[in-house]
Amino acid sequence: MAGGKEVVIYGIKTCETTTKARKWLDGRGVAYRFHDYRVDGVDRARLKGWVKALGWEKLLNKSSTTFRALPDAAKEGLTEAKAVGLMLENPTLIKRPLLEAGGALLLGFKPEAYQAALG
Repeated sequence: MAGGKEVVIYGIKTCETTTKARKWLDGRGVAYRFHDYRVDGVDRARLKGWVKALGWEKLLNKSSTTFRALPDAAKEGLTEAKAVGLMLENPTLIKRPLLEAGGALLLGFKPEAYQAALG
């Protein structure tokens, strides 16, 4: 916990940026729980909360190999509902890392943002 807040980092073990974020947290003694999208998936309610807070356009990783491998029909005419469905089916489509610390949500890894959120 950081300042009494539960800290959870969402990502996949093989993601370099997730690894950098975890090393940053470890180096500062921040206790956190790691949630691997590939192993643990993500539930609809949590994903919908992230979409509401951050927007599906920011969450959907269109530059991922998973997205590029999707059939064209799946990538065309994206709406929030379609994007949420794709991310539920393929959690590696969610940008990473995603850090939850109390009420704060940080997408990607920027040391200064982590420092500001975690104190």
